[in-house]
Amino acid sequence: MADKVEFELVSPEKLLLSEAVDMVVVPGTEGNFGVLPGHAPFISTVRMDVIDVYNDGKVSERIFVAGGFAEVTPQRCTVLAEVAMPLADIDRAEVEAEIRGLEEDLQASSEADLGVLIQSRLDVARAKLDVLAQQV
Repeated sequence: MADKVEFELVSPEKLLLSEAVDMVVVPGTEGNFGVLPGHAPFISTVRMDVIDVYNDGKVSERIFVAGGFAEVTPQRCTVLAEVAMPLADIDRAEVEAEIRGLEEDLQASSEADLGVLIQSRLDVARAKLDVLAQQV
């Protein structure tokens, strides 16, 4: 299987993907990077955006990720994401409702630690909307 790279995407909830792919493009914090078989080993942090998985010369899967780490070896790319979900599973109306609720919670919050947590969740929800807007 020298013409494929093993790709695994794991979130705290579950293993989202584990398969041999032609290429994967990961949103690193210093820019997107593509992983093909034989890639040089390295580790990168992951920013909020979309991972593109390629098979048969085209994107076969698109997965939203928010934060985490990627480890690349010549045979494998493993992404440990803080948040991950297939782009097709993101519902715009649900995300917009989540944003409204989080904005209200943030306004009502008087605890600094809780405010930081709410702001983090709000940033992820807004990033989901940004990614959906890029699809149109």
